[in-house]
Amino acid sequence: MLGTKAAVRWPAPAKLNLCLHITGQRPDGYHNLQTLFQLLNYADYLTFEPNDSGDVVLLNPVADVPAEDNLIVRAARALQYATGNTQGVRIGVDKRIPMGGGLGGGSSNAATTLVALNHLWGAGLSLPHLAEVGLQLGADVPVFVMGQTAWAEGVGEQLTPVAMEPKWYLVVTPNCHVSTAEIFSHKDLTRGTPNITVAAFLEQGGQNDCQELVVKLHPQVRQVIDWLNQFGAAQMTGTGASVYCAFATAEAAQSVLCILPKQWQGFVAQAVNISPLHSLLQQIDDTGA
Repeated sequence: MLGTKAAVRWPAPAKLNLCLHITGQRPDGYHNLQTLFQLLNYADYLTFEPNDSGDVVLLNPVADVPAEDNLIVRAARALQYATGNTQGVRIGVDKRIPMGGGLGGGSSNAATTLVALNHLWGAGLSLPHLAEVGLQLGADVPVFVMGQTAWAEGVGEQLTPVAMEPKWYLVVTPNCHVSTAEIFSHKDLTRGTPNITVAAFLEQGGQNDCQELVVKLHPQVRQVIDWLNQFGAAQMTGTGASVYCAFATAEAAQSVLCILPKQWQGFVAQAVNISPLHSLLQQIDDTGA
């Protein structure tokens, strides 16, 4: 049983970049990328209480971030604008994904807001249309809206679904903040990696072009990579600061989490090809909730 609409907890899953190749910089300043967005079954959870007020109220806003700047509020406002919808909503957030780790938590929150409110408000937009709305909020939002692990190009919005093995990942985040804007504007960032095909990546793997620069600027990230390399091939996700390592089983990943140095935080998650958000949406559709 799903219960009442207000009681439904809508997942906003984390992602990993299994590679992040920066293939060039565009005249508008944005970068062309090639990346594999791997969705995880580890998520933030959002609740929505629709009403007729027209107001978007975030029940537990992030400290030092004005509510109107929060991606959740901006997503709800963007959907109102795109559809002419005059309904309102009260939104609660259970944050589990580390902020500023390159795990896509903010973008995923925005995508879940778009998908959930599209359903709850009866807005009727297709997923591709919702993804277009989401792209205005951030380059990572469309992959979460579409809800499939995918190869991405352009600024990250050109998506090709890819079925990946259901590996387990230990994700570790040091106590430091990496500014995405600083990394992408830095003069020493690698920007000329040749384009590859999805097949080439699946056969040979790939690298994170941001990692070399980030570890120079943030030694704590290097420390995490060095420590995790004892157990497998560790790599940073996005612009960091989170680092991941793949394992064949949950037990193997959990055993390493148990000995994680106390100055870092970590979690174990399984790779999924379909977002838990879309699995929930399918369940709702099937039950007519």
